[in-house]
Amino acid sequence: MIGQAWLIAVIAVVAAAPASAPAAAATTCGATASAARVGRPEPWRAWRGQLSASAPVYARPGGPRTASVTPADASALLVLEARERAGRCWVRVRLPSRPNRASGWVNAQRLDLSSTTWRLVVHVGSRRLDVLRHGRLVRRFPVVVGAPLTPTPRGLFAIAGAWKWRPRDFYGAWVLTLTAHSDVLEHFDGGDGRVALHGRGGASFADPLGSARSHGCVRITNSAISWLARTIGPLQLPGTPVVVD
Repeated sequence: MIGQAWLIAVIAVVAAAPASAPAAAATTCGATASAARVGRPEPWRAWRGQLSASAPVYARPGGPRTASVTPADASALLVLEARERAGRCWVRVRLPSRPNRASGWVNAQRLDLSSTTWRLVVHVGSRRLDVLRHGRLVRRFPVVVGAPLTPTPRGLFAIAGAWKWRPRDFYGAWVLTLTAHSDVLEHFDGGDGRVALHGRGGASFADPLGSARSHGCVRITNSAISWLARTIGPLQLPGTPVVVD
């Protein structure tokens, strides 16, 4: 589980980062990012929308506004489906807020849409992480998952942010925050119970790989998570689908 102090530190970094303009191809469903192409996440491909500024979230395309999402919440969002309405492309996205199945509609003009062929699958029972590309297994890693009283939540999530960290720290070399939150811990260490995929260092070595001893986070070796960051890319990781079964 990720604590408040850690989140404050990384949000400060996000706030200082320069914003980039969204791609023109995302303005209508008739352009390159068309509703026929942008759709539900499949094992071989999914769509992600990068945020460059705060974006309003609506209950339905053109409907009432219900919330907003910012790059500090998630630098990219996983697209769940797309529709065209009144000449505009709308995408339903997985939100980085509770409940874990939370979703909402965003005008695609506010996002930079791109596809990804990567997918991460966490198998809680066998305590392993499968890395897929084009629907095919690329790598498999042993992991530490949530303890019986603080289980890792299951469902379809996405990486919300990717942060290079300190290899000797508890969180290890990288922290990949997820849109998932603990089902049993409303708050943890001053935070909101956000779940992450992160490396191992310091006291976390006390829990061996293949065990179920975390507060809900998924831990892998520093070498494994560094390989993920290097291979997929820190900027491409956010919005990547993560299935926990």
